Amino acid sequence: MTNAPISSRRSLLAAGGLALTALTLGLSGCAQEDALAKQAKAGDNKNYVAGDGSVTEFAAADRKSAVDIQGTLFNGTTVTPQDFQGKVTVLNFWFAACAPCRVEAPVLEELHQDFKSKGVQFFGVNLRDEKATAEAFDKTFGLTYPSFNDKDGSVLLSVSSLVPPGAVPTTLVVDKQGRVASRVLGEIQKGTLKALIESAVAE
Repeated sequence: MTNAPISSRRSLLAAGGLALTALTLGLSGCAQEDALAKQAKAGDNKNYVAGDGSVTEFAAADRKSAVDIQGTLFNGTTVTPQDFQGKVTVLNFWFAACAPCRVEAPVLEELHQDFKSKGVQFFGVNLRDEKATAEAFDKTFGLTYPSFNDKDGSVLLSVSSLVPPGAVPTTLVVDKQGRVASRVLGEIQKGTLKALIESAVAE
């Protein structure tokens, strides 16, 4: 009586393992700079669930409590909730095989350069990639701001009420009190995100 369910569970686990292996192999190709460029040009959306591009702003009086974000960056630095106090933060959820993430990466870097003198900090939140793949992505697109290694989903979970699972890319602007001030589901537009950041800086 118990053999069949165990066998079924083993089959499911085996299938899951094969699927994970296939996904890992697919993402590992993104560690190659030429492969990244090729995929970007092809607009390959594998493993990507599109956000609808909607922008949501939260009035200061309506914002929830400060986000309890803590995690480790790919460079080994530990980030705690205290690091979000007193400065505006931009969080961008991404992974290398997401085509819109590649399209928006240079725009995010431009905005990072524009706003870092105003005390705005940028963090990527990488949901899937190994360190080598993430670093190859940064090198390809010239990104100078760090990313969380969030394969365990801890950062994503801390903002799960705001970021739908699978909506990648998603970008959050966090105010000086550590509260989410605005959200973009899907690929960002430079002018829109710039305005959202400026609004948070002016508060």
